[in-house]
Amino acid sequence: MKLLVYGAGVLGSLLAARMHAAGHEVSLLARGERLTALRRHGVQLAEGDSPTVERVPVPVVDRPDGGYDLITVFVRTHQVDAVLESLAGVQGDVLFLLNWAAGPETLGAVIGHERVLLGFPATGGRMDGDVVRHRRPNFVVRRVAMPIGEPDGRTTPRLVRTVEAFRAAGFNAEAEPQMDAWLRTHAAFEVPLGQAVHLAGGPVELAADPDAVRGMLHLVRQNLAALTTPPVPRAFAALRTLPQGLLVPVLRRFLKGPTAVHSGLSDLSPATVAELERLAEQLRARAGAR
Repeated sequence: MKLLVYGAGVLGSLLAARMHAAGHEVSLLARGERLTALRRHGVQLAEGDSPTVERVPVPVVDRPDGGYDLITVFVRTHQVDAVLESLAGVQGDVLFLLNWAAGPETLGAVIGHERVLLGFPATGGRMDGDVVRHRRPNFVVRRVAMPIGEPDGRTTPRLVRTVEAFRAAGFNAEAEPQMDAWLRTHAAFEVPLGQAVHLAGGPVELAADPDAVRGMLHLVRQNLAALTTPPVPRAFAALRTLPQGLLVPVLRRFLKGPTAVHSGLSDLSPATVAELERLAEQLRARAGAR
C-alpha cells in the first residue's frame, strides 16, 4: 500500500512507523520544527516512560506528492478545512481519523464523496520533545478497537483492505457500520468532558469537584438527547439512563485513573480549546438541522 500519513503528532507518527515496519510505502507529512526533527532522526518511539528509544526511518514530506492508495488524516477538528483544500487535487481515498461531528457530507463536498472514509484513533500517548511516548499495551488498551467505516455503513473491499492492513501493523482496527453516529456520540461526550477538564485545570482536578462533574454529566445528557440517532456504541445510553448518584463516582474514578491522566484530556493547550469549540459548533448545527 502506498500511504500518506497527514499529521506528524503522536498518532500520525505512530501509525507511520508501524505501517513502515509492516512493509508499506509510507510518507509522513510534517511541517516546521517537526519536519526538521523527523528528517534528522526519523520517527522516535518509546513505550511509556522507558529509556529505550526506537528510531524508524520513515520518509517525510512537507506537502502531498502524486497519488496514494490511502491518505490518513490526523489533525485537529478546526484544522480540517485547510487539509481538505490541500487534498482536493491529490488522488487517493482519504481516511479521517479524528474528532468530527459535522458528518461526511462536509468532507466529501471538497474532495469528492466517494473518497471519504471515517474513523477514530483508539490509541494514545504524548510527545516528549521529539520522542513519541505511546501507551504500554494493557488489558484495556488491547480491548479498545480503532473503529473505521464507510459513511453509508457498507462493508466494501477498500474498508476490508484498510482494516486488515491496520491489524497487520499491530492496531486493533475493526469495521464500524455506524461510524458517523459513533463520531457524533463521542463528540457529545467529549465536548462537555474536555471543556470541564480545561476549566478545572486537568482531569484529576475535575475529579476533586463533584459539583463540576455533575454539571458536566448534565451537559453530556443534553447532547445525547439531541442526537438524531441512538448512541453508538450503545453503552453510551447508560449516561442517560443510569442514576446520577451512580455515574458521578464512576466518572470521578475514571478522571483520576491513568487512562484519563495520560490521555489527551491532560492537554490544556489553546489548540485543544479551539478543537472543542469547533466540535461544539458542529453538534449544535446537527441538532438544529433536525
